[in-house]
Amino acid sequence: MSELLDTPLDSLHRELGAKMVPFAGYDMPLQYAPGILKEHLHTRQAAGLFDVSHMGQLLLSGTASGEMLETLVAADVLGLDDHQQTYALFTNAAGGVLDDLIITRWSGEDYFLVVNAACKAQDIEHLQNALNGQTLDLLSDRALLALQGPAAREVMAHLSPQAAELTFMHGCHTQINGVDAYITCSGYTGEDGFEISVAGENAEQIARILLSHESVMPVGLGARDSLRLEAGLCLYGHELNIDTSPIEAGLIWSVAKVRRADGARAGGFPGAESVLQQIADGVSRKRVGLAVQGKRPVREGQDVMDAGGNRVGQVCSACFGASYGGPIAMAYVEARCAMVGEDLSVDVRGKLQPVKVVKMPFVPQRYFRG
Repeated sequence: MSELLDTPLDSLHRELGAKMVPFAGYDMPLQYAPGILKEHLHTRQAAGLFDVSHMGQLLLSGTASGEMLETLVAADVLGLDDHQQTYALFTNAAGGVLDDLIITRWSGEDYFLVVNAACKAQDIEHLQNALNGQTLDLLSDRALLALQGPAAREVMAHLSPQAAELTFMHGCHTQINGVDAYITCSGYTGEDGFEISVAGENAEQIARILLSHESVMPVGLGARDSLRLEAGLCLYGHELNIDTSPIEAGLIWSVAKVRRADGARAGGFPGAESVLQQIADGVSRKRVGLAVQGKRPVREGQDVMDAGGNRVGQVCSACFGASYGGPIAMAYVEARCAMVGEDLSVDVRGKLQPVKVVKMPFVPQRYFRG
């Protein structure tokens, strides 16, 4: 087994008493002394600080970089303004998802990409194979911090007034206490907040400045997962994989209108024929939210059953929704069972646990759109 990698904040995590666990090849904080429940609720009520430096930060530059990216994703990359972001999916020839990522147009032909840690190596190879005169750099010397929650903007106003004025999915080059940073208004919790890219050598300094604010608490991977699930957000390897299409995942919006069958730049991405056909004809299974009836939790991998006792799907993520007030899950089920209000059950070690299909997100998203 290869040795785990550390992020630039490793020593700070240990100083703060974090429980460290292996995740995507890195030693990462699962939780701190207050515990997952309190970290989750604090993020919803004030502000949580997350270390997401394990994510891959890439810079694509060179003539026609946007055109090259559009051969790999169904997003409207060319339509981005400078410092505007878009969510995107790398798809394969069958329309399955290789990874999800965020693309930011830094300026002109320079694009800043953030990819999942577990998929970093394959994403880099995937991009390199598509290069046509462009250059791709892994920004391995940079850290990435996420400040999330309703108090995040007030905290940012003290540190970078420029960043504090950003609206959802926009970014800027700025400084915090004299340290160069690239800050975007984005995140993975459903809350207003920011992601802060800085040189690794400055990461601890910036983290300590953020944590010096009374409203900011360090938060680990445990609460990050429960927060994203409440927000109805996909996690690669759970809701997304090579056998799942964007349409099955309920991510039709990730296929930009300009890239759809009647768009000006229709198709052109891997699996386009299959994905566009699914938009036209529908799919046989769909991702849904499940509210568990009662307090008994369900687990990833457990079967979902219809009223007649027939297996109709499988749970892909589950947790206790601290803000929602009970156990919740996401699952893929047959399309006929995907209507909001549908009564289903989950096979929990031989006993059927009643669940109901509910609209997602489980809690309202509070992105700042201006």
